[in-house]
Amino acid sequence: MSDRVAFRLDGRGGAEEIAFPEVIADAAGEGVLWLHLSGLAGEIDGWVKAAGLDPLAVAALTAEETRPRCTVHEDTILLNLRGVNLSPGAEPEDMVSLRSYLSERLVVTLQRRPLYAMRDIVTEHQGGQAADSPGELIARIALRLADRAEPVVMALNDRIDDLEDQVLDGQGRLQRGDLADVRRMAIVLRRYMFPQRDALTTLEIEDAPWLHRAGRGRLREATERVTRLAEELDAIRDRAQVVHDQIMDARAEAMNRQMLILSVVAALFLPLGLITGLLGINVGGIPGAETGWAFWAVCGFLGVVVAFQLWLFRRMGLIGKGRGRASGLP
Repeated sequence: MSDRVAFRLDGRGGAEEIAFPEVIADAAGEGVLWLHLSGLAGEIDGWVKAAGLDPLAVAALTAEETRPRCTVHEDTILLNLRGVNLSPGAEPEDMVSLRSYLSERLVVTLQRRPLYAMRDIVTEHQGGQAADSPGELIARIALRLADRAEPVVMALNDRIDDLEDQVLDGQGRLQRGDLADVRRMAIVLRRYMFPQRDALTTLEIEDAPWLHRAGRGRLREATERVTRLAEELDAIRDRAQVVHDQIMDARAEAMNRQMLILSVVAALFLPLGLITGLLGINVGGIPGAETGWAFWAVCGFLGVVVAFQLWLFRRMGLIGKGRGRASGLP
């Protein structure tokens, strides 16, 4: 796709690709004029400032802050949307901004980085499947943005499903890095999906005369698609929090079990250490010091003490066969 394309829509589903004008007035004619620019900020901003647009439109199209929003100015609408970044090597959550200027006879769309959704729309118009009004054009763009975002959200769903399975199998504590990545992607995507839904809702309810019933219907469908994606991201974020809590619970339970083992071992050797310590002091009067079998008698007594302690710990439920297996830990 060229960095600059221009179409003249005839209002009946047809489109003629024309030479890209340097000034909007040079392209005056019948039908709806759609101009799309893609490229570096300096090149795009230079054309916008020289094209003869309203100063407010120029300021909005060249602004650095491009969160999704819809602003009505007299008989024109300024609309910012976001699309997932599907370029090779890019992160999908690093969403690409699409800035739009809409009026009855003119549509200008700008992007500073590649956006596959816009490539799809341009290809449709080059193939003869054109929008018949500015409202339908922007609705098609919004739907295509949602189409491109849906596989990314579904992939996040699959990843959180896998992590939940691993936690149930006792392997979740090894996947904290993957879990953090899923949570981060869901949070970043969600940050733009809800404002995008609000922007499309605002555009749908505006009283602009060039927003026809068919265009409003498609805008409503695009709004519902974006809303569903935003709700999916909400669910993914909540599920990721639940998985994180399960991992932390498993880690705490494993630590508690290890502490229990250490406590039982310490409790076993504490009385044994006390007895041997008393018998080992270097003073007179130690029983059995002159008796040859006294050592074995002490060992037997210590064995009885250990057996009694093990019986007592088992009766108290501190030790026993199968303890800790119910936790699902490895």
